[in-house]
Amino acid sequence: MTDSAHAPTSTRRHALAALAAAGLALLAAPTAMAQGKYPEKPVTFLVPFAAGSATDQLARALGQSFTEQTRQAVVVDNKAGASGMMAAQAAARAAGDGYTVLITTNTTHAANEHLYKKLPYDPVKDFAPVTGLAKGGQVLVVRAEAPFKTVGDVVAEAKKRPGKLSFGSGSSSSRVAGEMFKQLSGTDILHVPYKSNPQAVTDLLGGQIDLMITDTATGVPQVKAGKLRALGTSTAKRSPLLPEVPTIAEAGVKGYDMGYWFAAYVPAATPAPVVARLGELLATAVKSAAAKSFFDSTGAEPWTTTPQELARFQADETQKWGRVIKAAGIEAE
Repeated sequence: MTDSAHAPTSTRRHALAALAAAGLALLAAPTAMAQGKYPEKPVTFLVPFAAGSATDQLARALGQSFTEQTRQAVVVDNKAGASGMMAAQAAARAAGDGYTVLITTNTTHAANEHLYKKLPYDPVKDFAPVTGLAKGGQVLVVRAEAPFKTVGDVVAEAKKRPGKLSFGSGSSSSRVAGEMFKQLSGTDILHVPYKSNPQAVTDLLGGQIDLMITDTATGVPQVKAGKLRALGTSTAKRSPLLPEVPTIAEAGVKGYDMGYWFAAYVPAATPAPVVARLGELLATAVKSAAAKSFFDSTGAEPWTTTPQELARFQADETQKWGRVIKAAGIEAE
C-alpha cells in the first residue's frame, strides 16, 4: 500500500521535473538560436570618418576577419561629417537586429556631448555597447619643408604671432588635442575644422594650414614617406612607430597627455544574444592577422571588453573628456 501510494507521487515528480527542464530548454532555445544563426546576411559597419582614417582602417581589418568567421560580407559605410554625428545618428535609427554596427571612437560617445549643445542622438540611451576594440595615440605634424624642427619652434612662433598659425582637425580627439596644446603651451592658434583627419592632412600638405595633431594611422605614413615631419607624440609614452620622436610633454609642454579609443555599438533595441554573438566575433577579429597588421602599422593597441565594462568605461571617459574640454576653454557650439 505504501509503495503503490508513493509510486504515482514519484512519477508525478519526475514528470514535473521533465516538464520544467523542457520549459527551460524552450526558454533557452531562442537565445541559442539567435546566437547560432546570426549573421544570416551581410552586415554593415558604419564608420563616422572618411576612408583612410584610423577608424576606417580598423573597421576594414575587422570586417575581413568577420567575413572569414561567418561567411557573410561586411559593407563598410563611411558617413563622415559633423564630428561623427551623421554616422551615429544613422546607427541610432537603424533596425536593432545586429546588421548595423557602429565602429566608432570617443568622439561620438564621450566628447561630442560636451562640444555641441544638441546632439541628434543619445550616446547612452540610443545604443547597446558591444565591446572595446583598440586604444591609440596621436602625433603633432607639420609639412616636411616647414621651418619648425621642434615643438618649441611651434610654440615660439605662435607666441610671436598670436592667431596667425592654424591647426586642422577632423575629429573631436584631434580638435581637443589641439586645444589642449594651446592651453598648456599658452599659445593662440586658429582652429580649422574638417570632416575627417585625412582631409585635414591633405590641406596640411598643401599649405592651407600649418600643423595638426592627428591619429598615428593617418599621420605616420606621411611621416615615413617624408611628406610630413613629426614633432611630438600625444600620449605619456613614446610611440613604438616613432621611437626617436619625443612626447609633446617631453618636448616642453608639461602635463600633455591625450589618447583615443575605438569601440563597437549597435542600436539599443538589439537583442542581448545578438550583442553577445557580435561581441564574440569582434573579439576574435581583434586577434586576427588583419587586425595585427593595423596595430603594427599604427601603434594602436588591441582592447576588448564585455558590454558592461564598455558601458562603465564610456561613462568614465565622458566625464574625463568633459573635464578636458572645459579646461581647454572650448565652448559648446
